[in-house]
Amino acid sequence: MIINYNEVCESIVNGGAIKATKYITPKFIIRATRKLFGKKITKGNIEMIITIGKPNYAEREFIKLCQEANEPFPVKKVQLKIYNPKKNKLKGRSK
Repeated sequence: MIINYNEVCESIVNGGAIKATKYITPKFIIRATRKLFGKKITKGNIEMIITIGKPNYAEREFIKLCQEANEPFPVKKVQLKIYNPKKNKLKGRSK
C-alpha cells in the first residue's frame, strides 16, 4: 500500500487549516497538526506535528459514522479543521 503523506501536509500549508487527517483504514490514520503560538497563527515558519498510527477518540467516532454510511476506506478526502479564532467582545466602561 502506497501512502501519500503530502496530501496532509499540503492542506496545512496551503489551506489555512490547523489539523488535517487522512483515514487509511479504520485502525490507521495520518494526521498533521499545525503548532499555534498563544492560540494564534504566526507569520513566517510553519511547524507541524505529523502523527501516523492509531486514531484518537474523535477520529474513532468519525470512523464509526463512515462505516454506518458504507463509506469505503481509504476515505478519499482529507478531513480538515479550519482555524477559527474566538471573537473578543469589547468591554464597555461601567458608569
